Amino acid sequence: MFKKSKRNTISKIIEDNLDYLVRFAYFRLGNRVEAEDLVYDAILKFLEKSTGNIKPESVRLYLFRIVHNLCLDKMRTEKRELSLSGNLDVEYSPEDVLDLEEADRINVCLDSLPQRESEIIRMNVVDNLSFVEISNILSIPQSTAKSRYKSGMDKLRKLFINNKMS
Repeated sequence: MFKKSKRNTISKIIEDNLDYLVRFAYFRLGNRVEAEDLVYDAILKFLEKSTGNIKPESVRLYLFRIVHNLCLDKMRTEKRELSLSGNLDVEYSPEDVLDLEEADRINVCLDSLPQRESEIIRMNVVDNLSFVEISNILSIPQSTAKSRYKSGMDKLRKLFINNKMS
């Protein structure tokens, strides 16, 4: 498996990115509990499948890739839409409810875009991933990620301008 120093570094990377991974999954699944479970499954899968020769700087990318793929698998098997369910089936603090309301507003706007554009905007703006990371996670060229982002942002701007004028 991993040497102790590498294991400590990887553990720190996982810990530092845990909230980002959960948020990433949440914006795709619409349920925080499912998102948390999926992220823990992704971490376990990563640790089980990883060889000792993985570079610590690649861990974050691998984890996002695994979470992304697990979200797609879950949505395919459950034939879910990429939108929030509004499901408040667990106890949330007032901050969590505000986050859910804000997430819902963001998702409503992004859901009006083509999925391939909204996904990249979510990954860049919400999940704070670089275009290099996005291109690796989605297995697309970096230029494609950037052009989809620009196209989606242009459509959002037009949407907001039209809504303000009417």
